[in-house]
Amino acid sequence: MTTTDTHSPDGPAVEARPRALRRSDRRIIAGVCGGVAAYIGIDVTVVRLLLVLLTLIFGMGVAVYVAAWLLVPNQGSDRSQVERMLGR
Repeated sequence: MTTTDTHSPDGPAVEARPRALRRSDRRIIAGVCGGVAAYIGIDVTVVRLLLVLLTLIFGMGVAVYVAAWLLVPNQGSDRSQVERMLGR
């Protein structure tokens, strides 16, 4: 993970979020939820539950997940799946 500890002059160390949104290497399917959770700084289970709710209530969770898989680069890479498929 690319997080670093920074010290606030007013209090204890605060963990900074990753510099860019990336899919996680610790994944169940494509690492989208893990990457979003690391970027926001919350537990991955919360993101997964929100995705399930988005799917059940609005019927668009799977489409959002697939779009993120195609557009968000993998951890340690600067190219997304779409860029790889297009040969960029």
